[in-house]
Amino acid sequence: MKAKIVIAGASSGVGKTTITMGAIAALKRQGLHVQPFKAGPDYIDPTYHALAAGRPCRNIDTWMVPPERALALFQNAAREADIAIIEGVMGLFDGFSYETEAGSSAEIAKLIDAPVLLILDVGKVARSVGAIAIGYANFDPGLNLAGFILNRCGSESHFQGAKLAVEQAAGLPVLGWLPKDAGLHIPERHLGLVPTNERGELTDFINHTADLIEQHFDLTRILTLAAQPNPAAIIKPEAAPPSPNHPTRQNPGSHSPQPTAQIQNPKSHIAVARDAAFSFYYEDNLDLLREANAAITFFSPQTDTDLPQGINGIYLGGGFPEMFAAQLAANTMLKEAIRRAHAANMPIYAECGGFMYLTEAIIDLEGLSHPMVGLIPGATRMERRLMSLGYRIVESPTGNFLLPQGFTSRGHEFHWSTWDADHTSQWPPSSPAWHIRPRHGSDDFKPSGYAQGQLIASYVHLHFAHDLQLARNFIQACQRWEADHAA
Repeated sequence: MKAKIVIAGASSGVGKTTITMGAIAALKRQGLHVQPFKAGPDYIDPTYHALAAGRPCRNIDTWMVPPERALALFQNAAREADIAIIEGVMGLFDGFSYETEAGSSAEIAKLIDAPVLLILDVGKVARSVGAIAIGYANFDPGLNLAGFILNRCGSESHFQGAKLAVEQAAGLPVLGWLPKDAGLHIPERHLGLVPTNERGELTDFINHTADLIEQHFDLTRILTLAAQPNPAAIIKPEAAPPSPNHPTRQNPGSHSPQPTAQIQNPKSHIAVARDAAFSFYYEDNLDLLREANAAITFFSPQTDTDLPQGINGIYLGGGFPEMFAAQLAANTMLKEAIRRAHAANMPIYAECGGFMYLTEAIIDLEGLSHPMVGLIPGATRMERRLMSLGYRIVESPTGNFLLPQGFTSRGHEFHWSTWDADHTSQWPPSSPAWHIRPRHGSDDFKPSGYAQGQLIASYVHLHFAHDLQLARNFIQACQRWEADHAA
């Protein structure tokens, strides 16, 4: 990796995803190998960056993953790239604390020792943007804030005036700008941006954005800045301390932060659901499964009529099953194949959309009920407001194949549906998949999800890099199943 840069925003909604995507595409046109990253737990923004870069976009998150391990994963993923471009999360200093930068774009920039370009939305301001710029420039002297990008400029003269105000006030350069342009808008719905795999052909959109970036950005100067380390950095990559929200004692059985260790056992074969209905995965989760000696085969619950041959485990990630509920309901052969796998006690792990798919039905906003796999009692019902959002600390109340009793892990939850559980005598004994612990100052917990036999399902997306043993535990469960099945 020759260069790295963080593209952050003064707040959410200033155009971070569009500008990051366009910058990736513009630099790729120059023949550079660009490795994209997204700060925080988001699953949708990375689909745009992956499409522009032609390679998977990866999350970097210092709450779900211990910072030193997040750094190792970053370095491992970016080592063969010419430049790593990281889209920030929310505002530059916004994380999971009002008192510190923990979990913020600023913390991540200092952790990986990368300069920051800060996007300011000037659509409704003029000289006042200088006050905003000087505030950000002086808020954290240890941050390598290298310059600004001005978005939604009303005209060339508006840009020139705003540029003058910013550079006079903050003493830092403006390195690019974009005009107001309806063609740069990315449509949204209840979980954020509409994923790329639902929008059809996006080549024209990406090319239009890249054209504007080439026209209005000083890419040569940005590349030069991206290749220069920050001599004043407070957090150095070789000695990154844990976040204040991470205990210094890891879970029993946790392993080295290096993400490349493998176990020498027979290869397992895991079927991973991936199509327009199921696309929310942390790419590191899939990598860690592969590094733990798993072969992964993707399948579509929408269109495939059977599970892949020779598998010994199933992973159903998140997504928008509610948007494709009719197609999922109509694919009765695939649903029956999953029921057979569960009846044979095959390990099945499901999160969020995968959890919804395994219930008896998804009830859409019009009140229509679409029959699903039926391994979990009750139905999930779509609501017209956000039902849950945030980081989660989880533990298994009784122990399961991913997480033994007494261990904790970390993940994220974001959904607009509720689970109407219907526990009747027809269902075998079960327990919650997780007890969710509060992050601050209490030992209280709430039950979440459903666990029965070798099935673990809940709304929580776990990040397997919190403890590298998670992926290994999944693989070992698959190997045990394979041995028992062969016998």
